[in-house]
Amino acid sequence: MNDRRYLFLVASTREPGHVGNTEWLARQATAALPADVPQQWLHLAAMNLPPFVDRRHTAGTYAPPEGELKTLLDATLACTDLVLVAPVYWYSIPSSLKTYLDHWSGWMRTPGVPFKEQMAAKRLHLITTSGNRDKAQPMIDSVRLCAEFLSMPWAGALWGKGGPPDAVQADAEAVAAAARFLAPR
Repeated sequence: MNDRRYLFLVASTREPGHVGNTEWLARQATAALPADVPQQWLHLAAMNLPPFVDRRHTAGTYAPPEGELKTLLDATLACTDLVLVAPVYWYSIPSSLKTYLDHWSGWMRTPGVPFKEQMAAKRLHLITTSGNRDKAQPMIDSVRLCAEFLSMPWAGALWGKGGPPDAVQADAEAVAAAARFLAPR
């Protein structure tokens, strides 16, 4: 019996209905998953996520999230593997992903939510594209450090050469790596 459950958080800001290079590469990677492995895909740009307000040094705790933020928290806690599907924007993560990660700070301080403890049991993956692998490294390091902070197993990064629409499809090395990236180990 397979107990893995994947959550794919797509952080691209492409227009709705347009699959960009990073999401295309992520969908290639899912081909290695057994058919019975649950996958949930959420597009962060389509969600109404409130900005994070840091109350650590004032209120200290946070109210339980509501609406789409609760949907996002519930999906995060339900998965075994969290896959961030994020193109490189200005050498970093897209703003929707940054907002999501900022909310981790509040979820760690929400009464009744054992966020930090549960996150330590989840594997964190990153799938990304950019025009240049070296310029993607700061973003990859940032995501790896997030995993380290919560004691999450770092499952690594899959990078492909992106840029104009469909560019990653010509990156034979990335396409081959995608076939192995999520394969059961």
